Amino acid sequence: MSAETTTTDRPTYVLARAEVRGVERVSPNFVRVTFGGEELFEFGTPGDVFDARIKLIFPPASGVLPTLDRETGDWWGSFLAVPEEERGSMRTYSVRDLRVTDTGTELDVDFVLHLAPGLTGPASRWADAAAVGQELFLVGPRRGVAASDHGGAEYEPGGAASVVLAGDETAAPAIARVLEDAPRDLRGVAFIEVPSAEDELAIDAPAGVEVRWLPRSEEQMHGALLIPAVLAHLGDADAGDDLDVTDVDTEDLLWETPDYSGLGEDIAVTDAPADRYFWIAGESGVVTTLRRHLVKDLGIDRGQVAFMGYWRRGVAMRG
Repeated sequence: MSAETTTTDRPTYVLARAEVRGVERVSPNFVRVTFGGEELFEFGTPGDVFDARIKLIFPPASGVLPTLDRETGDWWGSFLAVPEEERGSMRTYSVRDLRVTDTGTELDVDFVLHLAPGLTGPASRWADAAAVGQELFLVGPRRGVAASDHGGAEYEPGGAASVVLAGDETAAPAIARVLEDAPRDLRGVAFIEVPSAEDELAIDAPAGVEVRWLPRSEEQMHGALLIPAVLAHLGDADAGDDLDVTDVDTEDLLWETPDYSGLGEDIAVTDAPADRYFWIAGESGVVTTLRRHLVKDLGIDRGQVAFMGYWRRGVAMRG
């Protein structure tokens, strides 16, 4: 997220000190944390959230949040200027729910708890021990700034007649928010791979969108169910024969949208509405594998798809 400004020279993003108002273990692998506080007053636009990303800055070991620039909008430069041992950790999350009333603003964030040795990180550890009254910094879109304008949302189906949404547990909150903010006449299918059947959480999806939960077994890798399910839906008769997840040899996450290519590819611009729009997010190797099948093997137009690597197996993400 950059420190872009609006025409009134106000930052399009809010840097707010947010207080934990509630903690709920909604399933074995998800904990829902509710944030509130006076500084969230200008955050977010209800009904225009979709897959908008926010940044959470967790306190360092001392428990003391760093002092950051609140005036110029250069929160990122201010964060980097703090000594590493004092600045804490920053991670990217999606908003699961946003409630704005005359009395204040609250938002929910669903954290996936990766607590196994060697797999956990500062965000999971913080969420697992979160308690009412704790504070962190939240960076997110200012109220009144549309999702398509603040650069933190990628879901843009345009005039597509139907959608295909696919992701693992890290993408589940974004998929849920997209479906709950979408027009009630939306049609399509959503594939969500999760660690267990108990992680299948309620989603108020449009009646025309089928939500297919794909609970893994403990022995199965990420993508073992998601990849063949998506490909079978698209008519790939051999979907179950190729489950090798693409080996990603870079820490850079795959990020490809209808109007942006992290790989530097040229994207043909067309005014014709796509018949179907694809939104795919989660572990970067799984997303890369689906990209290869959809674009190279099935010939789906790159301008119809958003491919987003939210994390990479074996790599502790920063920010």
